[in-house]
Amino acid sequence: MSRIYERVALIGLGLIAGSMARAMQCHGLAGEIVGTARSQETRDTARELGFCDRVTETAAEAVRGADLVVLAVPVGAMGALAREIAPHLAPGATLTDVGSVKGHVVESVGPHVPEGVHFIPAHPMAGTEHSGPESGFAELFENRWCLLVPGDNPDPDALARLRALWQAMGANVEEMEVAHHDLVCAVTSHAPHLIAYTMVGVADDLDRVSDSEVIKFSAAGFRDFTRIAASDPTMWRDVFLTNKDATLEILGRFTEELFALQRAIRTGDGDYLFDYFTRTRAIRRGIIEAGQDTAAPDFGRVPASSGQKAG
Repeated sequence: MSRIYERVALIGLGLIAGSMARAMQCHGLAGEIVGTARSQETRDTARELGFCDRVTETAAEAVRGADLVVLAVPVGAMGALAREIAPHLAPGATLTDVGSVKGHVVESVGPHVPEGVHFIPAHPMAGTEHSGPESGFAELFENRWCLLVPGDNPDPDALARLRALWQAMGANVEEMEVAHHDLVCAVTSHAPHLIAYTMVGVADDLDRVSDSEVIKFSAAGFRDFTRIAASDPTMWRDVFLTNKDATLEILGRFTEELFALQRAIRTGDGDYLFDYFTRTRAIRRGIIEAGQDTAAPDFGRVPASSGQKAG
């Protein structure tokens, strides 16, 4: 594939940025990849792994001369980071992010973007429960969705280049309005994560079931809850604090549905339960048909011994 950017700066070197760097290296999409992270340990690890051409000590140094700058830090830290790097951004550069909340990012980053720099928020809907520079892999974005939130009157060339980058890394790309993005993600990602954290917390607090029993007898459903609940706590704290309204709306709907199911179980209404489960089963079939998971009984995961990456 042809080079899309001459110099890409990655601010934050965890799963997403590390996967972007590896994918760009794999496909020759950037002339130079420069990375930085807040912690010295992360910077040292990134240097050892070699997925960046250069690793700098500061964000200001990393962004100098870059024609694409990617904010890959928790959403709560993006405003301060944008203020820090703003004086060092090159005219004509594109500034983007990979956060899963867009309203807060637009509000906190937007005011610091200098004139002549193109700000195009983005959200790659891909990941694993792992974090840190060691966790990335080039195939992470293949057949996953990246949502672009360009706002009103984006620069068409800058938008086309960013779209081309994500597509070259294997992603499907769609544009979306800010508030709608945050509502969609509250349904498909944020509320499910909160429910998973809650279910694992319930098991932890239940005195009549021991920790050893929870671990020893975990069925597939609970195992997947624990997999989701193993995700980075800083990132998810910031997600819920910054996408508060949409998440609370979906949790309110969830509570109503849960009460209806409670009533059906209490009253022995088998017809209601059967019809409900039949309707919701169709969503699972749609996800499989869209290629976003497999019908395999192991939830699409492969044994660790196979050497393949779990999605």
